[in-house]
Amino acid sequence: MAKIQSVAARQILDSRGNPTVEATVTLESGISATASCPSGASTGAHEALELRDHDQNSYYGKGVLTAVKNVNTIIAQSLVGKNLSDIQEVDKLLISLDGTENKSALGANAILSISIACTKAIAVSEDIPIYQYIGTISGIQNEWHVPSPLSNLINGGMHAGDNLDIQEFIVTPIAPSFSEAIQNVVHVYMKLRQILVAKGFQPLVGDEGGFAPKLATNVEALALLQEAIAQTGASEVVLGIDAAATHFYKQGKYELRDKPQPLSGDELGNYYLSLAEKYNIRFLEDIFAEDDVAAWTNFLPKAPQELIVTGDDLTVTNPKRLDIALEKKMIRGIIIKPNQIGTVSEAIHVVKKAKAAGLKVIVSHRSGETTDDFIADFAVGVGADFAKFGAPVRGERVVKYNRLMQIEEELNVKNH
Repeated sequence: MAKIQSVAARQILDSRGNPTVEATVTLESGISATASCPSGASTGAHEALELRDHDQNSYYGKGVLTAVKNVNTIIAQSLVGKNLSDIQEVDKLLISLDGTENKSALGANAILSISIACTKAIAVSEDIPIYQYIGTISGIQNEWHVPSPLSNLINGGMHAGDNLDIQEFIVTPIAPSFSEAIQNVVHVYMKLRQILVAKGFQPLVGDEGGFAPKLATNVEALALLQEAIAQTGASEVVLGIDAAATHFYKQGKYELRDKPQPLSGDELGNYYLSLAEKYNIRFLEDIFAEDDVAAWTNFLPKAPQELIVTGDDLTVTNPKRLDIALEKKMIRGIIIKPNQIGTVSEAIHVVKKAKAAGLKVIVSHRSGETTDDFIADFAVGVGADFAKFGAPVRGERVVKYNRLMQIEEELNVKNH
């Protein structure tokens, strides 16, 4: 059992050029581990707080030097000299040091970077993969599988300058292995690029690496994906959307460029059902505003069983929000983003609660990412059904998909 020798944080840049926190934990044994925290653009109102400096002369207010200082002083003073063997104990200490419901005192970005770095350091100390250590807490033991990719190939909403209302247009191949699935994703992505260029669009990309064409309607994006899938000849690839509907919810109605008049929650729900049938959609995320409870509860009984109706802004990886969604029968799936709750063990707790309720679990990146690949190990370690890491391009996305391929190779070797 090694003691923590030092804890240090610094300010680095994420994939959007915004500052974020990177932290390194070093043990007396000489082992060290580094982790960094991602950041969302389309964030739920109930997420843990990402601490920013709000100094307009430094990164237009987005600096994180206060969070960095919190790591280097308050957190470091509490952790240095402590034995490091159980991330749950570390996280309890971090939560108690912060003392707020939403991690606003120290910052979820400060706390999570340390939580992840400590998780990595424990795994290295025990000479096991990170996913295996996470499995000791999540209860997944020797039943490892690599989740299927949910890849956002057309970006809209806040990820692409509001070129479309719906934020993500997603493909997910049904394939016997992750490596075959990601190959199919790449084939569709490359074919989509060719189609866009042939139609006169510039193949520009949004924050998550998906293309960001200026289309007249959201339906055009679905049609483009269907065309690309057909041209690749991929055996079975289904579609999904992340509507991030809170952002087009105005005065109790939903404003979509596809429709001349704003829609009620029920009307929007019926529209989604017609799209799902026409475009082979199986995954629907944040299709209503996060606090439009009536729309969510009315929709689920009407949705065919194969539709994975999923909460993200609705649930924000928070056990209390999940309890509400379960009690009111609002969802069949949940997005898990550790930075929404602020510690590794709290995120694992929410996964266990979701699985116990029979929900599909989707572990997700954020639109502002780093080249930290921890989330890939986390997805395998909690037994996620899907991994949502963006398009199969840009280093901060690809590093996570590459780690999943590496884990799959390791598991194949172990199983033969």
